[in-house]
Amino acid sequence: MKQPFLIWAKSRLINIPRIFIAAAAWTVCLPLCAARATEKIAVFPNAAYDACIIYQNLAIFWFFIIGLIVIIGMKLKEIDRIQKLGIDRDDENAPRLD
Repeated sequence: MKQPFLIWAKSRLINIPRIFIAAAAWTVCLPLCAARATEKIAVFPNAAYDACIIYQNLAIFWFFIIGLIVIIGMKLKEIDRIQKLGIDRDDENAPRLD
């Protein structure tokens, strides 16, 4: 059985099989070879006003994505706090309003 390549990183050896190295090389080289054969397509409009609108929309989009991540983190911390306090558990000695 052949020995995979060994790479020295952060004071320990990492085994990287040849198939992963070949896949990484293929992933990097294929778009470079394909880019030479095709014409460049304008992704963003040439007008400064339209480009500004696109960048504004991207900024708003990422602002709200980051905001959602922050809100989810806050809700998870609140759930953790409630579970630590034991508020989510039922108390057997609590009076019932029947």
